[in-house]
Amino acid sequence: MRLATILGLILSCALTVVGQNPPTSKWDAADHLYVLQNFRFGSGETLPQLNLHYLTLGQPHRGADGHVDNAILLLHGTGGNRRTLFNPVFADVLFGPGQPFDITKYFLIFPDDIGHGDSSKPSDGLHMKFPQYDYDDMVRSQYLMLTEDLHVDHLRLILGTSMGCMQSWVWGETYPQFMDALAPFACYPVELAGRNRMTRYIAIESIKNDPAWKNGEYTTPPVEGIRGAEAMLLVMGSAPLQMQEHQPTRAQAEKYVDDYMARTIPHIDANDLIYYVNASRDYNPEPKLSSIVAPALWINSADDFINPPELGQQIINNRVLPKMPKTRFVLIPISDATRGHGTHTVASIWKDELIKFMIETEKK
Repeated sequence: MRLATILGLILSCALTVVGQNPPTSKWDAADHLYVLQNFRFGSGETLPQLNLHYLTLGQPHRGADGHVDNAILLLHGTGGNRRTLFNPVFADVLFGPGQPFDITKYFLIFPDDIGHGDSSKPSDGLHMKFPQYDYDDMVRSQYLMLTEDLHVDHLRLILGTSMGCMQSWVWGETYPQFMDALAPFACYPVELAGRNRMTRYIAIESIKNDPAWKNGEYTTPPVEGIRGAEAMLLVMGSAPLQMQEHQPTRAQAEKYVDDYMARTIPHIDANDLIYYVNASRDYNPEPKLSSIVAPALWINSADDFINPPELGQQIINNRVLPKMPKTRFVLIPISDATRGHGTHTVASIWKDELIKFMIETEKK
């Protein structure tokens, strides 16, 4: 696969996946639908029927104690779906024989989160009257899906990318005994504020300030608002080194933007975007980090615009890691291999760290 093609794939997974799936996957996953009746959100709102779609690979196994011992929950990023992590640069590196997530050994679970993919979302008809979900709601619905529909009562590992990274910390605090280990990739376990929140707020307000949006009851898509939002999301997920290398002229850079917009805008629902970008609004696991008992492999990359390394000294060493003595933090240096925020999907970059972590956390 050409490097430029890989860059396009990774950028599409970096923050928001806009109505596109990765190339046809060779992995034959089973598709499932779980329906939750009268699901109550943290806001107090209730949805009479919450549909959750998810994929599975492999088969569950129960140990001598009767508990499932090989289930791995794989959580996608903002705007993604249950097929996002079937991207070849992730799946083909991890799922095969002898690989870290060998599907003859492990039972892999890939949910469409609330508001994403084919799961219940504003564009189904409620528009801006859809319940104001957040990451706590997503994690609780995942827990119910696992325990009530799949009858999975324990997880070997939770690996989450971007939004899934943040959800991994929420999982560790909310259900601390439910997993053997956590692998959060591409996030910080602190309140989502500063530039991260500013860029999300800009994207949301870009849509809301488009007169065509009409408080979510638009008759034609608010294209200019969506364009502004997608422009911000493009920058957020960017990899400067790669972009400079592969779009070294003004004409190439402008063509890349034009092509990106032409590819993404027709597939965006404005209300869905507002909801899934805003779902992080109250994310702040820091006060309860000491309640996490599972060991964690936490990986960020140095060229991640969304989670910049400049915050590391203040946040990681002084505030976060002292509360989580079982957590190992890895900062991947910038190289020709890294892809900005999208490095979380390029498994070849961090695969060796994952292999070591899986060995370290394996129950004897």
